[in-house]
Amino acid sequence: MTAPTRPLHPVRPVRPRHRRFDLRRTALFFVLLALLVVLGGVLARTAAAAAERRPAWAVTLLLLGTAGALACHRGRRRWSARRLVRRTADALEEAAERAAGALEETPAAAPAHAAALAEAAVPAEAAVPVPTAGVAPAEETLVLETACDPGVTDYAALEPDEFEQAIADLCARDGCADVEVVGGAGDLGADVTAVAPNGHRLVVQCKRYGEGNKVGSQDLQRFGGTCFTVHEADIAVLVTTGDFTAPAVEYARQCGIVCVDAEMLRAWHSGTGPCPWELPVED
Repeated sequence: MTAPTRPLHPVRPVRPRHRRFDLRRTALFFVLLALLVVLGGVLARTAAAAAERRPAWAVTLLLLGTAGALACHRGRRRWSARRLVRRTADALEEAAERAAGALEETPAAAPAHAAALAEAAVPAEAAVPVPTAGVAPAEETLVLETACDPGVTDYAALEPDEFEQAIADLCARDGCADVEVVGGAGDLGADVTAVAPNGHRLVVQCKRYGEGNKVGSQDLQRFGGTCFTVHEADIAVLVTTGDFTAPAVEYARQCGIVCVDAEMLRAWHSGTGPCPWELPVED
């Protein structure tokens, strides 16, 4: 009678434990390990956020994943955290070795790639526009800046401070210098100050009124009491998005204040009408 013999398990080859130290490979190994840790953190954070928003779904998915993991590992060897860590480290080390080999081959191709990039950059530099013949670059830029449109289509829809800025932009567009928005608390009636192209000091008050709301004589009287004596205006202008009452127009004519209503403002904006400093007082 022969005694039964146990089947012999195949002997696995023993990997060498000690390898020659390579600084590049070690650095790449830790870089890949850091990326793996960061990716794990991002996935964990995403999963936590999803669980906070949908807790019922998160519990269901967790139960399904646990059941699937148990079904996949049933009948196999018991899961070992040490084995998983070792396999992960081996995979990262192998990836580091491949990356190190690729870096050793890359410097040979780098000069050719840099030359190709330099050749490709030449047409872009050659595409710089040439200034128009007979026009100096500075003059051409000045024409473009003075011909620009402030971009406002409906002045009545602006907020009061936006309306003041839009009027200042119109003054700067049409050649005024030292344009400044001074409106606010304690402005004493002056919202925009500038120097007109003819050298006169320009003081503008802006009234952003709604449709049907007219500027009355009291508004003109308050502005007329400060525009010349306090602000030393050579030309005083009151611009509104509405209209003026007859007494207001009469007071402005007597005091020498230029009144610009909504229609005149649209003409000034589109360039089909004169600028306020070009208007006679009686208009």
